[in-house]
This record gives sequence, C-alpha cells and structure tokens, in this order.
Amino acid sequence: MKKHLVLTFIFFAACVMASAAQQAPAQQNASAQQQQNAPQGNAANGRKLFVSFGCYQCHGYEAQGGSAGARLAPRPIPYAQLLKYVRHPTGEMPPFTEKVVKDSELTDIYAFLRAQPPAPDVDKIPLLKQ
Repeated sequence: MKKHLVLTFIFFAACVMASAAQQAPAQQNASAQQQQNAPQGNAANGRKLFVSFGCYQCHGYEAQGGSAGARLAPRPIPYAQLLKYVRHPTGEMPPFTEKVVKDSELTDIYAFLRAQPPAPDVDKIPLLKQ
C-alpha cells in the first residue's frame, strides 16, 4: 500500500511538471507579445517623471525595488497591468488617478522601466572577484 502511494505521488508530480513545462513557453510568448504591444514612450522623460512623482522613494532610483516598494525593472509587468495597478493598487501604494498621472506620462515611465539594463552577472563584477 505504501509503495503504491509513493508511486502514485511520483506519477502525479511528473505529470504536473510536464504540464508546467509545456505552459511556460506559451506564457513567455504571451508576455513578450504584450511587451511588444506596449505603447512607445520617452525613457528619458520617464526617468524624470519617475523621480518627480516620487516613485523612487519606494522603488529606488533605478526601479530596482526597496524596503517599501517592489522591483519594477528591468523586466516590468505588461503595460496594461501596470496601468491598472497604478490606478487601483491593492497594497500600500497610493492610487495615481488620471488627474495626477496622465496615461502619456505612465507610458514614458513604462519606457524608462523597459530601458533599465539587467543587473550584471556576479562573475562579471571585478570587485567580487577579489
């Protein structure tokens, strides 16, 4: 009985892993498609707006995240989700209505988030090799 239960569990786990492996590329393709469908903005202006609206206070100057705010870059969530969350946040973040931050300004901020380079690999940081 115990052996049968273990084999059943292993079979179930294998099925779940196989299903997840098949779904992962589809989810990545959907995310890439959403990123491509995002409106184009001005990253330089987005950086200025990110600071002027005070986003940096919680999310850091490079949108890397901080003690009070999540990491937003270098791979931001899809634009539609960001827009929805900024307008109606669920956590500690205050809502930023269209009167406060226009959609065009959010588009520029999103361009700034997308323009952030990924962090370098640990192996490529000379100071850490010492």
